[in-house]
Amino acid sequence: MAHLGRILIVDDEPKIRSFIGRALAATGYATEFADSGAEGLRRALATRYDLVILDLVMPDLDGRQVLGRLLAARPGQAVIVLSCVADVAAKVDCLERGAQDYLTKPFSLAELLARVRVRLRGEPHAHA
Repeated sequence: MAHLGRILIVDDEPKIRSFIGRALAATGYATEFADSGAEGLRRALATRYDLVILDLVMPDLDGRQVLGRLLAARPGQAVIVLSCVADVAAKVDCLERGAQDYLTKPFSLAELLARVRVRLRGEPHAHA
């Protein structure tokens, strides 16, 4: 079965990575993981992903820095921020930096899957 798209999940919490990864894989997406901001940025610059799901609060490289550097190098990269940071200023900042969406933790898996489908709807798959 051809997958619906390739998604990189960047989150330092193993349970979150696993939870999202299993749900996306069951839905037909190919998933890869990074457990830190630096690793996520390295992977996202080395391989083309249809979507990056990015946590903001990570111990080594903050998600905002990852977002800025990633979009500077790949301006068209689709990114959904998934974070426990719920204040409006953080949301506005990430959206203005180029994130396509922002979802706060705790989150509804059904809502995340719907937002992923919307972001990837009609997008050409860019595989490297």
